[in-house]
Amino acid sequence: MDHTNKNFYVNLTQLLEKTSEWPCEYLFKFIVKSDENKINVIESIFDNIGAIIKKKQSRNNNFTSISVNVIMDRPENVIEKYKEVSKRVEDVILL
Repeated sequence: MDHTNKNFYVNLTQLLEKTSEWPCEYLFKFIVKSDENKINVIESIFDNIGAIIKKKQSRNNNFTSISVNVIMDRPENVIEKYKEVSKRVEDVILL
């Protein structure tokens, strides 16, 4: 799925508005090649907002799954974080 597509973000915003009461705890999930620089960039995007970050490498250590659990104020803040990650980290998979 192309996460640079504006419709993706519009649809996600609408879904988040309908399915959650804000502020709420949100779970971001990302998959990147196991590159320490990419992982560090994602972690830095969630610094200073009380995020709990868990990382798990794939069986062959080629990829790393990153889960970020954090309280978000509103759907637009979720979208902003997804956009920032996709802009700053090449070849990231947003889940």
